[in-house]
Formats: sequence, C-alpha cells, structure tokens
Amino acid sequence: MSDVVLIIIIIGLAIILAVLAYNIHQEKKYQRQVREQFGHADKDALLHSKTDFVRDGGAKKGLKGMPFAHKKAVEAEVREEEKNADLFTVGDEDEFHKDVTVSVQENEKEAVIEQEEAAAEAEFEFKKMASPVLSQTKVDGKRTLLLDLEGLPKVELPWFDPRFDYMAYIALSEPQELHNIPRLSSRHRFQIAGCTRDERFQIAEPIPGVAYQGFVIGLQAISRSGLATVQELERFGEQANQFAKDMNGSLLLTDIDAFLKVARPLDDLCARVDQTIAMHLVSRTNVSGLELRSAIEELNFELGVDGAFHYPKDGEPLFSIITLDNSPFTSSLLSSQAYRGFSMLFDIPHVPAGEKQFNDFMDLAVKLASKLSLDLVNDKLEELSTEWLVEVRRYVLARQDEMKKVGIEPSGQLAQRLFS
Repeated sequence: MSDVVLIIIIIGLAIILAVLAYNIHQEKKYQRQVREQFGHADKDALLHSKTDFVRDGGAKKGLKGMPFAHKKAVEAEVREEEKNADLFTVGDEDEFHKDVTVSVQENEKEAVIEQEEAAAEAEFEFKKMASPVLSQTKVDGKRTLLLDLEGLPKVELPWFDPRFDYMAYIALSEPQELHNIPRLSSRHRFQIAGCTRDERFQIAEPIPGVAYQGFVIGLQAISRSGLATVQELERFGEQANQFAKDMNGSLLLTDIDAFLKVARPLDDLCARVDQTIAMHLVSRTNVSGLELRSAIEELNFELGVDGAFHYPKDGEPLFSIITLDNSPFTSSLLSSQAYRGFSMLFDIPHVPAGEKQFNDFMDLAVKLASKLSLDLVNDKLEELSTEWLVEVRRYVLARQDEMKKVGIEPSGQLAQRLFS
C-alpha cells in the first residue's frame, strides 16, 4: 500500500470521527436547551409538575409537585405484547388503548408511588362525626328575633359545607336591607346567604327594597391558600359579631376547636390530592406557531385569555396546554415564532373521576405527537414507557377515589371551590 493511499485512509477516518463528535455535541446542546425551556429541575415531568395552580400543602413556601418518594408492590400483569410495545411510537392510535389496558393480578412488580395506599387510607379514614359545637355570643338585652337562631344551623344550604366552611348565623329583630357587603376576611373567601321576608334563602346582595330577617355566613377555611388559622377564625368571628350588632341582631358561631378537629384532616387530604400532571411534547427541531395552533385547535382546544389552550367540556376546561417555559400563548406570538414544544396539563381535582378521562387525555397527547412529530418525554428527555404510564393513571384514580370518599366529587362544585 502506497503512502498516498494510507494518508487518504487516515484523513477519511479523521473526518468520520469529527462528524461523530459534532453530532454528539449537537445532541447534548439540544438536551441542554430543552431542559432550560422547561424552567425547572423536576425529576420527572409527569410526577413533579410545578404550576401555580397547585398549592404547597404547608410543606414549604413555593410549589409542590407529585413526589413519588416510595415504592410498593403493585398488582399488575401486563400482556406479552404490551411489554414489547412502545406507546410513543405514534401513528397507530389504536395501539395506545392496547398498551395502557392491563389486567391487575396479585404480587407482580415494583412501581413508583407517592406513599403506601394502605397507610393513606388508614390515616384518612373519615368517620361520621357530630356537628361542630355552636357558641352563642353575648348580646346586650333580650331581643325578640325573627328567626329561630338555634335552628339556623339545621338549615341545609347549597352554598356551604360546614366541614369546610366556618359558619356564623345571625337572626335579626326586625327586617333590614343590606346596604353594603361587610368585609369579613382578607385572605379567605366567604359567602353570605340572606333569609328574605318570605323565608327564602338567597345570596345576600345590597338590593333596594329587599329586606332580610337573618343571615348565614360561611368562611371557606380550606383552599389552595391553606387552612385558616385560629387567629383568622377568631378575627372572622369578631367581624361577624360587629356586623350582627350593626344589623340589630344576635349571632351564633361555630366552636373553633370543634371545627378544626374536623377540618384539619380534610385539609391534609386536599393538600395531597391537589396535583397537576404535566405531559411534555417536544420537537427535535422547531414547530412553527401557526402549525402548532392549527393542530391544537383541530382537536377542539381553545386559546383562553390566560394564555393557555383549554379543552372544554360542558363549558368548563378539562385539559390545558401551556408553553414549556410557562410564558403565555398569544395570537401574535403564535403567528410569528416557532416553539420547541408544549406541555399538556391534567389537574386531578378538576377532571371528572374515571379511567376514561385519563385515556382521553393520553389520546389527545398521542394525536398531537403524531401530527406534529413530537416526542412524549420526561425532563431527562426519556420517552415515557407504557408500564410507567399505567402506574400514573392508577395514581390519578386513587387520588380521585380519596376525594369521593369524603364527598368531594372531582370537577364538582365543591371541588371547584376548594381547588380554585
């Protein structure tokens, strides 16, 4: 072999090595850019979402995700074809339903789960409890009241739930118009229902000519802001008492200790089920905003004023789509710039209970991934396996079952109040 041929071979090998090194460098650069766009360092996209919709549950200031800190044995037997299937080789959407449908058997494999199901159920096994104790405030002199003050707590009103709302009851000595809504709390939501002269209850408003015989006031003590403190409840009681005096009435308050005995475990449960799952769909290049919007709206998502796309059901958003860096989508930006991808959100308390809802969520994700040539990944840019996704679905259903056990129907009116 001549020296010229040998030199040519060496140069060729050097070129090949240089190309391989360049490709490796580009891949690492791409991964770093996508991680930066995600805007956080969660261990996993599905189980560690960071959105301002989910409260921290009092653990620390900031945002709480879905920490699956423990492992437990789960009952699952996956069909052989499911073991070899790749959920995210999109293109055949019927395969998705095959992949995520598993038969549950005894003692199979380890799966990542937030905490022991048995321990959770034991800790939050709510039993029927007596109604919170009521205490009468001191009033000057004896008044003839228009309503039975002691009987007001027995009236069931659709706007309140005494387990979650700290209640105050007011009976007046003469009919009074409500000239303005009193300021009873600065941090927690409250509602006032008034009993009119015809003994019908309605949300009290300062309407000329409408007089009230009494009021039922509920301070929502459990919310994404956390549980109301003793001091806040006492302050609310003082404000309600002053309102009763101004209206020439008498006040009946719920006993704070009795209320908190019921409310604290419920607040713990609400903090645990208040989770948002994020599914990231990422492109290896870029997707134009116009193409992205067209594909999303083709599946009936609508761009909201909050800068997110929402998938509506019965007038309420079911699923949402946001940018990877939580910046808002706008018509002008969508028409002028490209995107690396987006995140789909599944807000557990706001989605109706049932396996179908999660399957629909994944159906939409697979369709969008197929149409826009996107990858379904976690924060490490790892494709999401069918087996792992089944465990996430199982976790979602378990949290919604916990809600239903204490009378909180996922996506229902009470859930909308507690998780707004």
